[in-house]
Amino acid sequence: MKTFDLKYYLSLKRALIDDRLDKILRENSSGSPRLINAMRYSLMAGGKRLRPVLCIASSEAVGGDAACAIPAACAIELIHTYSLIHDDLPAMDNDEIRRGKPTCHIAFDEATAILSGDALLTIAFEILSEAGINDSSGRLNWLKIIRIISRASGCSGMIEGQMKDISSEGVRLDLKDLESLHFLKTGALIQASVESGALLGNGSFSQIDRLMIYAGNIGLAFQVTDDLLNVEGDAKEMGKATGTDGLKKKNTYPFLVGIEKSKTYALELVNNALQALEDFDNKSDPLRAIASYIIERKR
Repeated sequence: MKTFDLKYYLSLKRALIDDRLDKILRENSSGSPRLINAMRYSLMAGGKRLRPVLCIASSEAVGGDAACAIPAACAIELIHTYSLIHDDLPAMDNDEIRRGKPTCHIAFDEATAILSGDALLTIAFEILSEAGINDSSGRLNWLKIIRIISRASGCSGMIEGQMKDISSEGVRLDLKDLESLHFLKTGALIQASVESGALLGNGSFSQIDRLMIYAGNIGLAFQVTDDLLNVEGDAKEMGKATGTDGLKKKNTYPFLVGIEKSKTYALELVNNALQALEDFDNKSDPLRAIASYIIERKR
């Protein structure tokens, strides 16, 4: 049996996503050159594109394709990039390196960084609403997706997770509270990516339920691995500083349970995700491969 080539799959999907993101930037290039340059600087800095790839792969897993999912995939990446710009600010995580380059507020200035993040977030919902306007038969799905992504990225999801992360610095959480924080901060948008793709691929209720289990597990596994990389990762390979969680006294899995137990837990989460896909055919092979990639990655 031929082994699924995840590297090739990711390169194809990333190229597709990058082409569409570049087009989106060009269509929104009539404003301040400094603002547009800052948006492009952060959006096209060479990220993993994990969330938009998951959106596309989930659509394919239920019989859809990349074309139907690409607007939602790009909107999610715009939101993710906005969140990174704001997270890096001095008032938040105060990071100076992102993806091997100076962070947006270092390369430009704090005000430009804030506004470029705001602009990316706003464009994301313009793309989603425009997709709904242009898809007369799928407008209800697009409304559902706008709601899903809004909740995942707002004060019931990612923003609440960041708030919990900041407010809990120096305060020891229990594992249940840490899991809740990680789901909000990282897992919610990953789950929204998978659910959006499955909806656009016209997945059944049963398929979407199983994919949500998959997404919940890989979302948490992703954050556990991030915690481990902050301890054990190579800063040059990761393109950002390591050891920062300990300096800021953040709650992480290695801090609470140790490195080996954290690795074991991440593997358990991936196995749970793979079990959720047992009834899917080979169209879900990209999702299976991504689950393993999440804990094997070096950045």
